[in-house]
Amino acid sequence: MTCFICLQCGVQFAKSDTPPAHCPVCEDERQYVRWEGQAWTTARELADSHNLVMREDAGVLAFGVEPRFAIGQRALLAETPDGNVLWDCVSMVSDEAVAEITRRGGLQAIAISHSHYYSVMVDWSEAFGGVPIYLHSDDRQWIMRPHPSIVSWEGETLAINPSLTLIRCGGHFAGGQVLHWKRGKGNAILAGDILQVVPTRRHVSFMYSYPNHIPLNAAAVRKIAAAVEPFDFDDIYGAWWNTNVIGGGKQAMAVSVDRYLAAIA
Repeated sequence: MTCFICLQCGVQFAKSDTPPAHCPVCEDERQYVRWEGQAWTTARELADSHNLVMREDAGVLAFGVEPRFAIGQRALLAETPDGNVLWDCVSMVSDEAVAEITRRGGLQAIAISHSHYYSVMVDWSEAFGGVPIYLHSDDRQWIMRPHPSIVSWEGETLAINPSLTLIRCGGHFAGGQVLHWKRGKGNAILAGDILQVVPTRRHVSFMYSYPNHIPLNAAAVRKIAAAVEPFDFDDIYGAWWNTNVIGGGKQAMAVSVDRYLAAIA
């Protein structure tokens, strides 16, 4: 029995003797099936051709797969006095990564912005003794590998600990969430691509589908803006290496919302 991994989106599926017939995540209009057709890999095969890398990204320990695999996101370790949380996820786990996180105090929980980054979240949880994985209940249908560690929370906010709060924004996915991080050197929003940090690194943008270029409507963008408005933050950490707004994050958010709404008016 193998937990097959979709080659296009990097999401791991429940154990089976043969690969699944299709990947619902890729068949959804927010993603796409690879041009060559649906294909699968396994954790062992991936480890033979790729590496899990660790390095600092704007002062936060981050994890990525190289050469680039699937969507290419990187994960972040939110370190707090109240416990550490892995934000978003990638499709590989390594002994070195587990050892480094353990050295820094271990892992209290995992939280993921949306289903495109669910990857091998269960493997990461099991590597730390089955820590909870916080996903919003509105995205329950996109869980391809059910597991007791998955917590489908409901509502608009959830405090994981005194330093870290999940905010349900919706938008890209109904249960799309960001993580607010209270920290001494400036509060931050870990955003995935629910708030997409653009190449200027002074703005964010919003989409229903990024690869298929389907924008969000005005009501959805206003809802995202209202969800994060009560929170103070200086920095916004995006989904990929070096895609971060460092300093002036809340103002950047406000300006970005205004210019997006003006563009689609």
